[in-house]
Amino acid sequence: MARYVLLPEVEEIVNGIGSMRIRGASRIAKASIEALMVTAMKSNARDPDEFFRELDYVAQRLLATRPTAVSLPNAVRFVMFRIYKAKEEGQGLEEVRKTAIDSCRKFLRRIREASKMIGEIGARRINDGDTIMTHCHSTAALRVIKTAHRMGKNIRVIVTETRPLYQGLITAEELEKEGIPFTLIIDGAARFLMKKVDKVVVGADAVAANGAVVNKIGTSIIALAAHEARTLLFVAAETYKFSPETLVGELVKIEERPPEEVVSPEVFKRWRYGSVRNPAFDVTPPEYIDLIVTEKGIIPPQAAFTIIRDELRGMPYEFQRRYSTYWEKSLEPEG
Repeated sequence: MARYVLLPEVEEIVNGIGSMRIRGASRIAKASIEALMVTAMKSNARDPDEFFRELDYVAQRLLATRPTAVSLPNAVRFVMFRIYKAKEEGQGLEEVRKTAIDSCRKFLRRIREASKMIGEIGARRINDGDTIMTHCHSTAALRVIKTAHRMGKNIRVIVTETRPLYQGLITAEELEKEGIPFTLIIDGAARFLMKKVDKVVVGADAVAANGAVVNKIGTSIIALAAHEARTLLFVAAETYKFSPETLVGELVKIEERPPEEVVSPEVFKRWRYGSVRNPAFDVTPPEYIDLIVTEKGIIPPQAAFTIIRDELRGMPYEFQRRYSTYWEKSLEPEG
């Protein structure tokens, strides 16, 4: 098999996603598409087959970075399927290259438009005077909150700090720039303050076929507290975050991060009997979710199956397997 080397800007994206310098499902999808587009534009492949293999190599490197971010394989699958079809239809190299670039641009446009639509749809469910709790840093959840504020609704936000990497501080900074009143709290205070909350609005890294939502660790505890307090919980999620693999019973992989994010290496090395678990995500069951806000409208969690089925229509099973972070690979390109 031919050996490929990542372009420097593509390698920077791969490393950025893997190290969580690039984080958040939408940003990960956007960066992945940009890596494929740069590769397509600069490829020196001599024919469509070689071009496909080169893009496939980049795709597999991207897929290996973050197993829980479903937006990544969905974005990669969207582009690679269209490249493959163009190649199989007998199109020439430049036509296949154009298909790749156009597909990348189409998905980037989808990311932008989906976020805007989610903001407009979700903001209608926010009432004047609401206190909203949010967790971590979600572009989609923030778009709902910002749009409600721009509509003139008097809202206040409670933001969890989101340990161990404190993504809640990013959310706090965005709210500050927007002029939205907010209170930053430690994660453990979520239940203590839940009775003062009218709605919880969170994002999603993945939505399963049964409507369960995978999001930043701590989301399920907040959802449980909201359920106990009879506080409404909304999930803001683009449809490219819905997980096709869960249709056939696969579980979304939960990424575990290095212990050094929780305690310093000096402390960790000193311990003889202690260990650290640092899961980055958890699963919120559908019965704790009141609705999911997507760019296609508001759905109950149980309707996730229909969204996933529609997204996969016309795509061969082997492509679902090849561009997935779950299964062993098939459809290996020949060298």
